[in-house]
Amino acid sequence: MCVDEAAAVEAANANFYTAFENGDLDLMHEVWADGDWADTVTCVHPGWTMLRGRDEVMRSWALIMANTAYIQFVLTDVRTEVRGDQAVLTCEENILTADEDDEGFIAGGSVVSTKVFVREEGRWRLWVNHGSPVLDGTDDDGSD
Repeated sequence: MCVDEAAAVEAANANFYTAFENGDLDLMHEVWADGDWADTVTCVHPGWTMLRGRDEVMRSWALIMANTAYIQFVLTDVRTEVRGDQAVLTCEENILTADEDDEGFIAGGSVVSTKVFVREEGRWRLWVNHGSPVLDGTDDDGSD
């Protein structure tokens, strides 16, 4: 795998998180695949059913961004594999969120994410995104 190609995919991935954190719907539109790929764009937000088609996915992002006062991501365990004009990136999203109605309240959580990127007109664009919440894993009664 070419290191430059992996870096280019990771830069496209960084644009995804920049768009989300800043509520930048225009940038989010740039991140996602279009053209011949538009009908097969797929997204699973944590806890949601599968969304198919670029229009449906973009509507979901508009809704999420309109209802997110603050969100920040710290990515760990990022792994990228490039094969020709497709790439798979996996990572763990460590998330901080805050609600503007609860002054000072911050919540955290983790999501494992799998993204498939495609090279479209010479640049990497997101084709499939699947996020799954990571459960705490602690046991309240202390038993194994």
